[in-house]
This record gives sequence, C-alpha cells and structure tokens, in this order.
Amino acid sequence: MISTFMIIGKDDVPLYEASFFNSKKQKEGSSHLSQFVIHAALDIIEEKVLSNENFFLGVVDNFNNFTVSAFVTTGMVKFVLLTENKNVDSTKAFFNDVYELYLKVILNPFYKQNSPIVSPYFDKKVREKFSK
Repeated sequence: MISTFMIIGKDDVPLYEASFFNSKKQKEGSSHLSQFVIHAALDIIEEKVLSNENFFLGVVDNFNNFTVSAFVTTGMVKFVLLTENKNVDSTKAFFNDVYELYLKVILNPFYKQNSPIVSPYFDKKVREKFSK
C-alpha cells in the first residue's frame, strides 16, 4: 500500500510530508506522483471549504485506485492524505489525532508560523497514528 500525508500551509506552502510504503520498490517514482496528485487536489479543497462547515472534508478527489481526503483547520492549513484505504472513519480519526499533534507544534513559542515542521517527535507520532 502506498500512502502520502501532507500538511500544507497558507499560500500552498508544504509544511510537512510523510510517505508510507510497503516496499522500497513501491517508493521508486511514487513520491513525485503522490505530490502531484495532492497538489492537483488543492483547488478542489479550496472550493469545498467554501461550502462546508466541518474541518473534515472527506474524500475530495480520486486518482486511479487512490483517494484524496482532506481536513482544513480554522487557520486554513490543509491536511491531505492520499491513500488506497477507503475507510472514512479511520481517515477521520487519523486527521483528528494529527490535528492534536499539530496544535502542540504551533503553540510552541519557538515555532515560526507557516514554516516546515522538522520535529522528529512529530514525525514519529504521525507515523504511529498512521499505522493504527
């Protein structure tokens, strides 16, 4: 299974990216494709935000056998997950868990807003939440 999770800040600046692969063979070439699909879905996410009052937007796009799901914070930071998993409940739980982690990062007085998240602890926790 191939999955990619990205946090995209204001002005579509990538703040964090985590890719999950079952094998090294899958990793080859998949990273750029995942980024392309996620960035292509950003316009759709912007449109859905205007007509939706929830943070969790659900599935916003499909590409081959992949789904693109999104979650948007009140600060218009977008959490985007590209995956083959079609379970909406587990995706929603993942977004909520990562949102809690994200809040801890942005409340850190040493974190500069809209800058890349490079914390190894954050990365470790996101990967743990994904593997649940």
